[in-house]
Amino acid sequence: MMDVIDLRSDTVTQPTAEMREAMAKAVVGDDVYGEDPTINQLEADAAAMFGMEAGLFVTSGTQGNLIALITHAPRGSEVILGDKAHIFVYEQGGMSAVGGIMPHTLSVQQDGTLKLDDIERAIRGDDSHFPRTKVIAIENTQGTVGGVPLSPEYTQQVADLAHRHQLKLHIDGARIFNAATYLGVSPAVIINGADSMTFCLSKGLGAPVGSILVGNREFIAEARRARKLLGGGMRQAGVLGAAGLIALHKMSQRLADDHQNAAYFLEQLKTVPDIDILSQHTSFVFFTLTDSAKLSPADFSAKMRQHNILLRPYPGFERKFRVVMHHWITRKKVDQVIRAMKHVLR
Repeated sequence: MMDVIDLRSDTVTQPTAEMREAMAKAVVGDDVYGEDPTINQLEADAAAMFGMEAGLFVTSGTQGNLIALITHAPRGSEVILGDKAHIFVYEQGGMSAVGGIMPHTLSVQQDGTLKLDDIERAIRGDDSHFPRTKVIAIENTQGTVGGVPLSPEYTQQVADLAHRHQLKLHIDGARIFNAATYLGVSPAVIINGADSMTFCLSKGLGAPVGSILVGNREFIAEARRARKLLGGGMRQAGVLGAAGLIALHKMSQRLADDHQNAAYFLEQLKTVPDIDILSQHTSFVFFTLTDSAKLSPADFSAKMRQHNILLRPYPGFERKFRVVMHHWITRKKVDQVIRAMKHVLR
C-alpha cells in the first residue's frame, strides 16, 4: 500500500511499525469499568497537554463532536456554528437526528473565523418562541476553507463572548496540532478559553483509530455517559490506546514536515500546466484544473491513478482538488507527483 501515493486525506495514514509493536504489547483492561491502564494514561496525558482536567477516548471525531454537543446542550436547544463547519456539513446532521439540537449557521470567513458580531447577533434572547442558545462551536483548523489555523487570540475572544452569555465553547480540533505547530504555540494555548475540544489521533498523527474529547471532570463524566448511549463504550481498548500514545507524544512533533512539504508542493505546482493554485495552509493545498485542460477532473484523477497516485475532486466542487500531506508523503514523493502531473497534463 505504501507504494501508492495517497493525497486524498491524512485519514489514509497507516500505523507505523512502532505503533504496531506497541499495540501488540499493550497492557489492557476493561475500559467501560475504567480499568484499561493504557486508555487511562492516554486520556490523562491528552488532558494535561491541553490544560484540561480530563479526557475521553472516542472512536472518531464525529462521535466526539456529537458527544460534546449533547452533553453541553439539552434537546430543543441551539448551537451556533459555521455554515462550512465539518460538524454541520459532514456529520450527517447528528446533532439534530440524535441530539435534537438545532444548528444556527453563520458564514465562515476565508480566514476560517466566524465574525464576532455575527455570533453576538445570533445568540437568542430569553423568549419562549425561540430555542435556547447553549453552545458556540468553531473548527481549528478550518478544513473547508483550506486547513486554516485559528489564532489563540481569536479563540479567546469567542470564549469570552460565549461565557458573557453563559454559553459553552466547543472546538472541533480534528487537526488542532497542525494549528498549534503552524502558529508556534503550545496545545494548551491554541484552545484558550474553550470548554471542550475534540481532536483526532487517526489523521495526521497516524494512529489507526480514535479521537480524544477533553474538558473539565464534570463534563467528561457526563460525556462518558453519552458515549455509552451512542454505543461507544469499549472493552480492551488499550490496543488502540497504545498507538494513540505514540500519536500524541511523538507524531504530533513532526507535523512541521508536512507543512513544509505542502509549501514545497505549492511551489512546484507553479510549473505544471493547466493548474490554478488556490491556497496552501498547514498540510493542505487546494488547486483547480483549468477549463482549458484537455482532461476532465475525472479523467485527470484516473490518469494519475495509473501512476499509483490517488487524488480526487473536492466533494461538491467538480474542478477543485485538495491535496493533503501526511507522514507517508516524503519530499521525493512530492517530486514524483509533480512529474506525473506534468506527464498527464502535457
